[in-house]
This record gives sequence, structure tokens and C-alpha cells, in this order.
Amino acid sequence: MLLSLTTGCATITRGTEDTLVINSEPSGADIKLSNGMTGQTPATFKLPRKDAVFVKIQKAGYQTVEVNVQPQVSGGGGAGMAGNVLVGGIIGMAVDAGSGAMNDLMPNPLDVKLVATDGEMIDIAGGGVEERLAQLRALRKNRSITESEYRRKRAEIVSKL
Repeated sequence: MLLSLTTGCATITRGTEDTLVINSEPSGADIKLSNGMTGQTPATFKLPRKDAVFVKIQKAGYQTVEVNVQPQVSGGGGAGMAGNVLVGGIIGMAVDAGSGAMNDLMPNPLDVKLVATDGEMIDIAGGGVEERLAQLRALRKNRSITESEYRRKRAEIVSKL
């Protein structure tokens, strides 16, 4: 009984952290969170349930995606809060509300389909044709550009012979 008076139900059953899952197509995109955490897709981050976080996803050759992930009251968190009300745990309600244990981070999982930038934006440094084609092949190999962008830019380089 003492435990129910000093802690919130959702805090006990769900914890104060959520696991944010971030995926991208294609994978291997750089992730930067507003809290300073970084990674590369696919990735997971343990984050406080109570805090919003701004997510920036970048990959060379693709448009940058920015998403605001917000805490929202979840079904499980709401049930924990309701348990506090039924038991009469005003302190528990305050703990759950303050810790964010009643929240889930949304959207989660964060699945992003990256959109390729226009092939004209692909920066191939000067040099001979073979050097420029080698740079272009390297961009395709590390998936910085799509196959269609590769073909389009290759045709442009070769046509200038």
C-alpha cells in the first residue's frame, strides 16, 4: 500500500523511458536528435517519455527529413493513471504526470522514405571523364544516388566528350 502512495502506477508498470525506432528507405541515413544523440538508420534510442525531440534524417543525394516526435498519452499510460484515481493515489497521479510514464513518443516507429534530389544537384568535381565517372560510381555504390540518377548523370558526362 505504501508503494502505491509514493509512486505512480504507470511509472511502475511502464517506466519513464520509451524506445524510439527510426528506419529509412534507403537505410544508412544519418540521424541527429535535438538532445544531441546521433546514429544511422536503422536505429533505436532510449528517450524520456515526457520530452519532445526533434529528429533530422539526412543522406547525401536525398532530401532532408525533419520530424517532431511528441509525447502523447497512451492507452497503457491512461490505464495506469486511471488506476491511480481508483486507488486514490493523488501522489501517484502527480508522479505519473511529472515523469511522463503515461506517455508514448509519437510517431513511433518513425519510418521515412527518403526522396532523391534532382540528378542535376549531384556534385561531381572536375577532372577527366574517367575520374568523374569513378566519382559517380562511388556515389551509386554507397547509395548516395539512385540508379536512375546515376544513369542520367553518366549520360550527361559522356555526352560532353
